Amino acid sequence: MTDTATPLNSTIARVTDRIRERSKGMRDDYLARIGEAASKGVARAHLTCGNQAHAYAAMGDAKEALAAGRAPNVGIVTAYNDMLSAHQPYETFPQLIKKAAAEAGATAQVAGGVPAMCDGVTQGQPGMELSLFSRDVIALASGVALSHNTFDAAIYLGVCDKIVPGLIMAAATFGHIPAIFLPAGPMTSGLPNDEKSRIRNLYATGEVGREELMKAEMASYHGPGTCTFYGTANTNQMLMEFMGLHLPGASFVNPNTPLREALTIAGAKRAAEITALGNDYRPAGEILDERAFVNGLVGLMATGGSTNLVLHLPAMAKAAGIALDLEDFDDISDVVPLMAKVYPNGLADVNHFHAAGGLQFMIRELLKEGLMHGDAKTVAGDGMARYAQEPKLIDGKLTWEDGAEESLNDKILRPASSGFAKTGGLKQLNGNLGRGVIKISAVAEEHRVVEAKARIFKDQSEVKDAFTRGEFTEDTIVVVRFQGPKANGMPELHSLTPVLSVLQQRGLKVALVTDGRMSGASGKVPAAIHVSPEAANGGPLAKLRDGDIVRLDAPKGELTCLSADLDTREAVVEDLSANHVGLGRELFEAFRNQVGPSTSGAAVVV
Repeated sequence: MTDTATPLNSTIARVTDRIRERSKGMRDDYLARIGEAASKGVARAHLTCGNQAHAYAAMGDAKEALAAGRAPNVGIVTAYNDMLSAHQPYETFPQLIKKAAAEAGATAQVAGGVPAMCDGVTQGQPGMELSLFSRDVIALASGVALSHNTFDAAIYLGVCDKIVPGLIMAAATFGHIPAIFLPAGPMTSGLPNDEKSRIRNLYATGEVGREELMKAEMASYHGPGTCTFYGTANTNQMLMEFMGLHLPGASFVNPNTPLREALTIAGAKRAAEITALGNDYRPAGEILDERAFVNGLVGLMATGGSTNLVLHLPAMAKAAGIALDLEDFDDISDVVPLMAKVYPNGLADVNHFHAAGGLQFMIRELLKEGLMHGDAKTVAGDGMARYAQEPKLIDGKLTWEDGAEESLNDKILRPASSGFAKTGGLKQLNGNLGRGVIKISAVAEEHRVVEAKARIFKDQSEVKDAFTRGEFTEDTIVVVRFQGPKANGMPELHSLTPVLSVLQQRGLKVALVTDGRMSGASGKVPAAIHVSPEAANGGPLAKLRDGDIVRLDAPKGELTCLSADLDTREAVVEDLSANHVGLGRELFEAFRNQVGPSTSGAAVVV
């Protein structure tokens, strides 16, 4: 198969052209900026002897090569910590990378570390209010790491929710140097995700105790690697492959295996090859073009990925001088079929998906149908056809072979021509309550339209308290407002999932409407999320009252309050002071004051 085998789908082409035209001024300025940086040549040549002595003082045998300035020097930006299962494997990566770089005639240094918090630990807790802002902190910390200006390429070690988007924002900002992302891989399969969900629902109704709940959770999250459901972390890994920043087939190889180690070594050597000192210069800013972001959007729809990427992709793109809009997500979703059923969209986990043919089968199919830019530039070479190949370790040697041409399990993975749904399942919402998004790939058709009385809450704990008191006895639109980025940092409301699921199981028509996030684990209950303008900015959600009839029509993309006097009402002003102190929240006041709207990425630094 060649990259030009099938003409590009007309909608994919139209959206790409629209993004290119919308972004022209920004992108031209960006390319001029990184071009000027690249034209100055190897950065170390412009440092004083004193500057360089400080940079190389602890480098031992590598000092001479660093001082000579003729060998590529690779900077490692790492999100390692051993509290996050997904990042714990990174402990051994720097030494492996340094050794591989030396074998390739290069040097490598750990440029710096970035924070990496776990949303799984902070779900429903005050710390979750720092979660989204941690993305921008990661971008800033990466900027500090690379500001020493001694690196010819950068290797980024990060996996989870805000880490990869923050690292991409930095990679784009330092777009004159090449960037390779090295994943750590998913943990091996544990307790099936549907069984974990069942126990959570039983706990929510008081049918099992905390001891049984803890046993189930520990059996689900049990070892090194990413969580195995298809949430934001694994969506990030898919995205890096679809955008050409991983080596082909690297995303879902388990940690601490010979193949994972071989891919890490190969990634380090490739980073040296694609520097300006090598023979295949591939600056990150050129890879991160309109085609890469459109391919990322295609991957998001085809896999049924996390709604969090609707926030992150516009911020990532803006750092590369590209403007994405919700209409781009919506239009691409309309023509890209849902090809995968991975929890919460199905019963399988990412290991099962990978075994069924995974991203290699999916990319092959999408290229065949003209639904991807096959000519996109990647760290592996020109064109996406390489990403239809999978890595194998044969007689100790890493090689790539053509991936599966047919799905090995059509309950998990299907061809583009006969997907689980004709569309990607992500819809833009518009109406007199603002703009937002909804993910419907896991929502049954009979639950996709809900028209009911609104019940207004200012946080998720109030919803859970009302549930415990037995107050939900009729069809209800649960509105949780003042959860946007300006209000309190836009925490995920994932802990509401069991409550809302139980109400749905009881036969009620129920939906969530919020200016907050629902997370990559959005599931069977319709959730209109990221509603903008947010309530803290006087948005329409702040004008809603208990008992208003709200209509959420996911197929039509409508989010409307049917009360005729909505526009003339005064917006409620909520006392948010309790959300602004404690557990470091006071440190982020400037972020809350400066943050942009969710429709453009809820960003602070871009």
